[in-house]
Amino acid sequence: MAKRPNILFFGIDSLRRDHMSLYGYHRLTTPNISKYAEGGVVFDHCFSPHIPTTPGYSNMMTGRDCFGTGVVGLSQPAIVEGVPVLAEMLRDLGYETTCVGFQGNAAGRGYDNYLSFAGWGPDHDDGRAHKAENLNEVAIPELERLAAGDKPWMLFLRHMDPHSPYLAPAPFKDMYFQGDPCDPNDDRMQKVYDFRPFGDYIKSWVPEGCTNPDYVIAQYDAAVTYMDNCIQQILEKLSQLGLEEDTIVVFTSDHGETLYDHDCYFDHHGMYDCTLVVPLVLRWKGHLPEGRRYSDYCQLKDLTPTLLDLMGIDTGLPFDGRSLMTLVRG
Repeated sequence: MAKRPNILFFGIDSLRRDHMSLYGYHRLTTPNISKYAEGGVVFDHCFSPHIPTTPGYSNMMTGRDCFGTGVVGLSQPAIVEGVPVLAEMLRDLGYETTCVGFQGNAAGRGYDNYLSFAGWGPDHDDGRAHKAENLNEVAIPELERLAAGDKPWMLFLRHMDPHSPYLAPAPFKDMYFQGDPCDPNDDRMQKVYDFRPFGDYIKSWVPEGCTNPDYVIAQYDAAVTYMDNCIQQILEKLSQLGLEEDTIVVFTSDHGETLYDHDCYFDHHGMYDCTLVVPLVLRWKGHLPEGRRYSDYCQLKDLTPTLLDLMGIDTGLPFDGRSLMTLVRG
């Protein structure tokens, strides 16, 4: 039997679909992902089941909805007994699986290997968060190691750049804002600081005296662009290794982000389009059509059934989600 395809899975945290140039955003935030997506299929209306993190990842990794996983909150320690995650399904089929940056979450169980990186606040002398570079430092060598083996593999990468604090390094941090973030005549950030219990947290990472929410939104966009540039290094490595025709590449997110929306600020709160509508891109060179976009409604719970169908794998498991390959195949 031919070797099964690998999976390179970009499970990005807090990525707003409508702040990606791939989806028509006016800033060129994701040029590399956009270019790569031209070789695959893009879903315009994919919905996360819930916020925050754990329900979304649980849905995408099991093919079950919240009732099927039993996960509706951030800190729930486990998916309901008897429901396997994708890594466990693939391990049973002889895959080697590696998870970068997601150990300890209910949806992050079942991998053979776990790698960590600094993916939160300032981590360099410049006071900025080099999250995606830190991820690359562990992910690219792991990609090379997996590629050198004789087993099919799954490499799951949880990028944290769009998750607050938004602290992309130079030159990205100034890409989208050239005004005065501390204009004394602007009082729009006051209601952010008054937003309990998150106001003090937000104040801890924006510039002291910041009054302009447009500056903070620009920092979110800068973090997305910085991440997109670092992701290109991973995609280039995949190409140089000659693995594009052997690897399914996935881009998605657990949920979006509230910026200065709905009186919820710079995190992810509320059941709104900005938090629930997420990107979904699939590419497998030579096996999926190129340049296709689908406006049909789909959900994160559809992702695992879709991947298994695309790979020709029938686990016999019941799924709440549906395979999107029916749509792709026409």
